[in-house]
Amino acid sequence: MDSFPRIVGKGVETVAHVVNRFMGLTDRLRFFFGPAARLDPDTPVVHRHDAFEQASEEELSHFVVETDAAGHHYAVRREDLEKQG
Repeated sequence: MDSFPRIVGKGVETVAHVVNRFMGLTDRLRFFFGPAARLDPDTPVVHRHDAFEQASEEELSHFVVETDAAGHHYAVRREDLEKQG
């Protein structure tokens, strides 16, 4: 049991060393390439309205989002609601 804290300590040192090296590398890359490009959050999302999106909409149309008293959201099949109702 005495070796457990020593092994954990070495593991933490190793992880910290790897994280520090990675962060240093990303800092140098940011200096060289510039900051990461960010999109303007105010621009609207462009929907393609392609066949994949239409198929997804068709699949999701069979579900209704319900909210319970605790505020949790979950999906219920429309068929199941009609059977209960």
